Amino acid sequence: MGLLDTLHRWAGGFVGLVLAILGLTGAILVHRDAWIMLSHAGDAQIQSTRILAATTERLMADPATRPQSVTFANANLGLDRLDFGKGAGAYTDQAGTIVSQWPSQWARPELWLFDLHHHLLSGDIGETIIGIAGVAGLLFVITGTILWWRTRKTFAFRLLPKRLSRPAIVRHHRDLGIVAAPLLILSLLTGATLVFRPISALFLGPSAPATIDAALKPPKGPKVALAGHLDWQGMIVVARARFPDAELRSLSLPRKESGLITIRMKRPQEWLPNGRTTLWFAADDGRLIGARDAGSLSNVVAAYNILYPLHAAKVGGLGYRLVMTVSGLVLGLLGTLSVWSFWFKRPARPKSRPNPRSHQNLVRNVTP
Repeated sequence: MGLLDTLHRWAGGFVGLVLAILGLTGAILVHRDAWIMLSHAGDAQIQSTRILAATTERLMADPATRPQSVTFANANLGLDRLDFGKGAGAYTDQAGTIVSQWPSQWARPELWLFDLHHHLLSGDIGETIIGIAGVAGLLFVITGTILWWRTRKTFAFRLLPKRLSRPAIVRHHRDLGIVAAPLLILSLLTGATLVFRPISALFLGPSAPATIDAALKPPKGPKVALAGHLDWQGMIVVARARFPDAELRSLSLPRKESGLITIRMKRPQEWLPNGRTTLWFAADDGRLIGARDAGSLSNVVAAYNILYPLHAAKVGGLGYRLVMTVSGLVLGLLGTLSVWSFWFKRPARPKSRPNPRSHQNLVRNVTP
């Protein structure tokens, strides 16, 4: 048990800061749509095929100003978001008129906070570090529960430590951690699995990673260049005719050398905010290459698709967002205090007291 306690403390001292960043940024990001204060942000969502088709044509027609992707307005945010690459982007109203534009992500707090939460502002390397921290966090919850059991009779719930002494911080960490353990497991497990898909094998079965990869893989399309002018309205009309009950969520230009334009839609039974119902169009002439109905995906893939909505509180309304806010704040508090108590708040060394007998002997020796 002593070795387990030592490993828990040392690992927490190193990983705690990353977990604190993830927790605090996550608690803010679950309310992201609510604090985008721009004109038309509160507009009702429009899903008229005619209006969506016209707006898409307006945004994508000119190759010189064409964004790499468009994310359409949702029920909580009445703005379309354009991505021009390298952090540049814009918000437009649902008719395609620009409301706000920025040259880099640093101009929009919701964008750099998202990058910090998902990539630690360092791309794929940061995402890997986050995944490792998520796995470590799960181990902290498990080992912390084991260590708490031997001191369960002294349990006392407090939102904050009684004082900022190391013993008080350790006790608060232990007791608050056991209360929040279910929420922390939910946040950390879903987050780690989204980064490291093989973790899904632990709760969806050994074949889950391969099944998910195969199901979500795009079709093989022609490796063609993007044409200067395409029938963007026609693509929207085809997508809506194929899935008339689905909500149009995004349109993306080809990535790398795929040669495929991607339209994502969300059917009523889907939890994923942008859906997994997808259509692919050839980049040279706009012909339909393939389509995937999220309703036809296996139970394993459907279960995997709910991880992000659970992690980011994209379901359950305000009540669930507040629950995940608590989870993030607790993770941030536990991680911060772990680092503080481990690296900075060292127990003070007791001052040595002089031995009275030694003092008496010294007096005798120096007395003439």
